[in-house]
Amino acid sequence: MQNIRTVVIEDITLLRELIINSLKSDPQFEIVGQAADGHQALELIRSRLPDMLILDLMLPGLAGVEVLKRFFKLNPKGRVLVVTGYENPALVREVLEAGAQGFIEKSASLEDMVLAIKKVAHGESYLGNSVAQMLRDAAFSKNNDPVPLTSREREALQMIAEGKSTKEIADIMKISVNTARNHRANLMAKLNIHDISSLTRYAIKMGIATAR
Repeated sequence: MQNIRTVVIEDITLLRELIINSLKSDPQFEIVGQAADGHQALELIRSRLPDMLILDLMLPGLAGVEVLKRFFKLNPKGRVLVVTGYENPALVREVLEAGAQGFIEKSASLEDMVLAIKKVAHGESYLGNSVAQMLRDAAFSKNNDPVPLTSREREALQMIAEGKSTKEIADIMKISVNTARNHRANLMAKLNIHDISSLTRYAIKMGIATAR
């Protein structure tokens, strides 16, 4: 059987190394790269074209959900197991609808983590217990879904929440400063949020950025 070329994307070094070490002894997996931030992950995916990602959603630079979507554009038959400590029903649904085959909590045991990796690697789906319960609870909740954002809006929102200046955002997104300002204004109008602190809190709540 051909090895499953795998990239591990996780910003916590200890957890990333734990996952990698747990797979090194399994001949069906070939670890072809590791990354700690979203932009680095994307470059790695483009250069290595892996079969599978083990992916944290809460990444600096570029959110994991955007990495996931861009991965599937490059490899529509790819497999993704999301590993995260942040569980938001809307975010989980978005990730699953984008094509991820599995979702497991960082609080899971190593045994469950390896089980989830192997199931997803072999084309099965996997949901951790607390994620599955959260989705069941959300199905009966009357809370409205969040306002949908485009990939570029999410990318801009993440950088705003990370404290980047308008010029820095423009440089990273390869757009003009005026366009970057427009992204900020459009986000505020779309979300009905009118200050940076509230935008930041919203981004953290929705799993788009991490608390600094």
